[in-house]
Amino acid sequence: MTKVNLTIKNPANPSLAAQENFLVDSGAHYTVIPIELVKKLNLKSSYEQDFVLADGKIIKRKVGGAIVKFENKELPVAIILGEKGDSPLLGVTTLESFGLMLDPFKRKLYHSKLMLG
Repeated sequence: MTKVNLTIKNPANPSLAAQENFLVDSGAHYTVIPIELVKKLNLKSSYEQDFVLADGKIIKRKVGGAIVKFENKELPVAIILGEKGDSPLLGVTTLESFGLMLDPFKRKLYHSKLMLG
């Protein structure tokens, strides 16, 4: 398992910020923000979406936006507003937004070469 420390900010009020350790999940599309941080940062949803879990179960979750800071970079990204019992996950769209890849053998993130075309 690979975990990283991220700072999450409310895009409408970046002074509302919090740090959390996130499990890197290259099988998850979006980053999941735990309900405690959603409430603390007053994050808002844009819409609700169905998601399929690894066991085939379908769940609904709200999708919104947040500013994510990793190392010395920060970007606005789409996130899942977690519900009770949801763990903090760093998904592949956020990883790719930062130009990162997960090395599954060494369990480390590395900067990938990005192509425009």
